[in-house]
Order: sequence, then C-alpha cells, then structure tokens
Amino acid sequence: MKNNKKIYSLNSLVSKISRLKSQGNTIILCHGVFDLLHIGHIKYFEEAKSFGSILIVTVTPDRFVNKGSERPIFSEKHRADAIAALGCVDYVSINEWPTAIETIKLIEPDFYVKGPDYRDYKKDVTGNIKLEEDATMSCGGKMIYTSGISFSSSSLINLRFSNLNEGQIAFVKKIKEKYTFNEISEYFEKLNKLKTLLVGEVIIDEYIFCDTIGKSGKEPVLVSKKGETERYAGGILAASNQVSDFCKEGKILSYLGDSQDYNKFIEESLGANITFDFINKSNSPTILKTRFIDKYTKSKTFGVYDMNDELLNEDEDAKLCSKINNCIEDYDLVIVVDYGHGLITPRVANLLEKKSRYLAINTQLNSSNVGYHSISKYNSADYVCIHEGELRHDYRNRNDTLEHLVRDLSKRTDSDSILITRGNKGSVYFDNFDFTYCPAYATNVIDRVGAGDTLFAITALCLKAQIPKDLTLLIGNLAAGEMVASIGTGMKLNKITLLKRLESLLK
Repeated sequence: MKNNKKIYSLNSLVSKISRLKSQGNTIILCHGVFDLLHIGHIKYFEEAKSFGSILIVTVTPDRFVNKGSERPIFSEKHRADAIAALGCVDYVSINEWPTAIETIKLIEPDFYVKGPDYRDYKKDVTGNIKLEEDATMSCGGKMIYTSGISFSSSSLINLRFSNLNEGQIAFVKKIKEKYTFNEISEYFEKLNKLKTLLVGEVIIDEYIFCDTIGKSGKEPVLVSKKGETERYAGGILAASNQVSDFCKEGKILSYLGDSQDYNKFIEESLGANITFDFINKSNSPTILKTRFIDKYTKSKTFGVYDMNDELLNEDEDAKLCSKINNCIEDYDLVIVVDYGHGLITPRVANLLEKKSRYLAINTQLNSSNVGYHSISKYNSADYVCIHEGELRHDYRNRNDTLEHLVRDLSKRTDSDSILITRGNKGSVYFDNFDFTYCPAYATNVIDRVGAGDTLFAITALCLKAQIPKDLTLLIGNLAAGEMVASIGTGMKLNKITLLKRLESLLK
C-alpha cells in the first residue's frame, strides 16, 4: 500500500526524525488509540499539524487498549493504515508501551498535542497525561491542547456499533443517569482504605495444552500430544489478586501441604500489598488441579486433582484458629471463599462468624464435594454470594422461584445482603427485601474458571465501602467479564483498566 511508506517502527522513526530536525523541521507528536477514526480525530490532526512542519502519530497497540475485552474493534495495523491515509499526517508508528511517556523521550518532539478533553488532569483516571507533559518538558518540548470540538470513539461505538443486548444497554443507561464518572471514581477511592483478610484454600491451577491426535489404534481412548504447561495462582490466591489493586492491604490465611513445592511460586504470584500466612496440613499435598486443554478450541478435555480434602485435624484446626484470633480485629472485612477442601471446619466457621467486623462468604460446589458442602454450614454473614445452581442444590429444589429461595436463605444465614450469580444470565442481588437484577457483561468468554470468585471478591469490597448496589453489581459483572476473557486464573484485575472500561461504557 502507498500509505505503508508512512508507517515506521519506532526505532526506524527515531533515526528519520534526527535527520528531519537537522533540516530545521518542527516535530509534532500525537498519540492515542484511534479505534474508529472519525471527524474529530481528523480535525485534531489538522490543528496539530498547524503547529509545525512534521506530524507524527503513534498508535496504542492492541494489547494495551483497556476499553473492554471486545476492544479494539480495529487492529493496530488497521488503525495505523487508516491514519497514514490522511494527508496531514507525515509518519505513523505503533507504540511499544501503554502510554506515550517513553515514546516522547525517544522522539523528543517540539510539541506534544492532545485534544481539549485532556486539559483537566483531574479527569484522567490513569494520571498519565501529567506524566506525558512532564516527559515533554524534560525534552525541551511543549504540550499543547487543541481547541476544536471533541468527539468520542467510545461514544460512537456504544451508540452505533455496540455488541450489548437490550438488557445490558438499559442497565448501563440507568447507571449513566444516576452517577457521573467522577462520582464513580470517588467511590473507587473509598476501596483504597480497606484492609482485607482472605480465608480459603490455596489451589494451583495447572493447564497442560495438548494437540488432539485421535483415537488410539487398539483401544477406545482419545490420544493427545502434550505441549506446554502453565501454572496459575488459583483459589484464594486468585481472589486476593482480584482485590489487591483496589484495597489498602490484604492477608491470606490458608493451608499448604507437607512439602514446600509451591512456596516460591505463591510468593511471586501475589500482589505487593498482600501477605500470606498458612499452616501445614499433614498427609496432604498443596492442592493441584490439572486440566488438559485442547490447543485449538481451548476446551478442557480432562482433569486430574491432587489433594486431600479431609477436614483439618484437631491440632491443625487449633493452629488456624489461633492465627485468625491473632489478626482478625485488624481487618475491616473478611472474605471467605470456601471450596470445601477441608480448610473451613465448624470451629473455624464459628470463629469467623463471631469475630469478623464484616463477613463475606462464598461457598462453591465442585466434583469432589457434591452432596457434602453447601452454604448451610454457616449460620450468619453480612454478605453471601452463591451460584443459583448451588443454591437450588442446597435446597433440593429446582421448581420454586429464585426469589422465594433467596428470602428463605436470608433467614437461615441471618444475612440481608445476598448475591446470586447466574452465569450468562447475570446476577440477582437481594437486600432489605428488595431485588436488583443485573445482566452479565462477558462479551469474550475464553475460560470461566475464576469468574465467580472475581465477582464475589470485588462486590464484597464495594458493599463494605457502601457503594450503591446497582453500581456495585455493574462493577462486579464487568470485573468478571475481564476475568473470563483470558485463560487460567493468572490475571490480576487492574483498577485503572476497570475504570477505563467503565468510562468507555458510560460514554
């Protein structure tokens, strides 16, 4: 393509700019996502070009576009090609970093130009605009804001190209009518004050990626060729990683097996503000859940679990209770993710119920605890989160309305705050005899493992911080949507990414 003569790698562009500067040219730099190029962008580029002789535009690469798992609509290459087609643009490059800070230091433009909507630093949730201005000034350049009218690609996409259904759009509309984005950002800041204790089983999720070969020649067995193996921090480790970027600090209490095979892995997988304390469970490995994954479809074909899910013995039970007693009063809330693998004994459950300032509980059914594990082991909680199928299993009831079962669960658990997750149907929240219904916002489902943990952990923080329930549900469902867009449980939820997703959705 003719336009490709304008597109350079950053390193090649730096060499070319050096020659252009020596010839007396004034260099202008613009930077952004530019996903759905529109008239506002064109006017922005034209005004920027008026400040000098050479206009360079750098494009945010796909991997750093944090406007939701379905974005960008156009790939980095297509966005670069579109911009290169404009006559006012001299050179285009795909950036190598999330922001323009390093790029500015490389190019050293005379002017770094942003649109008028970036003038107010307080509206920039990332804080990067100020850092980009600092970088520009350190290179002897100047930051300029254009004066033209502002358009939003996200707003246009939401209006004309949204992949949301009617229910999702209606819920977002109600949120948009009730809260400004600045108000939502202020709610997020309330989470930064929370100290969180997390109690639950440590699980190492191991994914073995395989190429399916076919049926064995002599036996009715599916044969696969083993490929690469990846391990992720799962269970309570994953829950801690979903809240670490939001809360002030957190601490995990759990058990590990006899050996220390995974201690280093666990330490390296946690957020900087999360500490880890544990007891050793005798005659037990650290829980390892291995899943075999078909490389092509990313589907799970088989699972092997290495664990001892018997309850802690009396001595281990006493040690865990001692650890809980020694620290529980230091924490604003306790998040319990009970996988039913022997950590939460009746004595531990009773202690958590008595001593927690705010107790949030999630119990989960899995292949090893069906029929033995349910929310019924708990007598009281401030907040309960459970999947509808698990609720119905506990009640042995598939016919009564969900609302009827939830009201009864509220009495049984002495909880006025209950969230029922329903997979792709979204979630239902009950408090003070009122129900709120929120659709799911997962648009790119790759792996469902950990989605419920994410929604529960984030909503527990929000409810403790007294964030309004409708906004809490949207935040939780968006967080779960981010989780299912990647394989495994290794993704750490990022506050800025979630805020940018909200900002994009509400435009």
